Amino acid sequence: MKRQNEVLRAWLRVALILFKLTAFSFERQRLPDGMNKSRLLRAIDRSSKAIPLTRILQTIGLSSSRYHAWRNRMPCELTDYSSCPKSHPTQTSSTEIATSRNMATSDDYRDVPTSTLSRLAQRLGKVYASTSVWYRLMRQYNWRRPRKHVHPPKPKIGIRAVSPKELWHMDATLIRLLDGSKIYLQSD
Repeated sequence: MKRQNEVLRAWLRVALILFKLTAFSFERQRLPDGMNKSRLLRAIDRSSKAIPLTRILQTIGLSSSRYHAWRNRMPCELTDYSSCPKSHPTQTSSTEIATSRNMATSDDYRDVPTSTLSRLAQRLGKVYASTSVWYRLMRQYNWRRPRKHVHPPKPKIGIRAVSPKELWHMDATLIRLLDGSKIYLQSD
């Protein structure tokens, strides 16, 4: 009886953690937060004392290779993009992604094309990423740039005619002839 009770509590622990993290979605979705992954790993470790690990992993739909990859990683690598500086030196950090998002969606840089914006960010020392990385991040995170140019309203200052023949306009055109002389053509 005690053994069955321990097994049921272990299953319940795993089920409760999965319920909190995925809200009953047992499809294989990514857990975006490293904290959630570490909570799931702790629950699996505690439950594996009563239930075989392979059965737990089969039930929740997690492959053993992914489970062991999560177990062997450093705690900061459990997030979807790494914040550890030595893990991938050329990978865009989370602060660089946030900075590029702020620049790409800002109204201050609305007139700047994305390719020029990537070079501007490098010159300003904010984000060191190529143009292709900027385009990939914009597609991946579905960032929308503001409209390219907002045109001001056309000026309404100037001469406005109220009735016909109130204002007259004259146009003069200079025509050069073959013998070198000039003729002025005037029209009203």
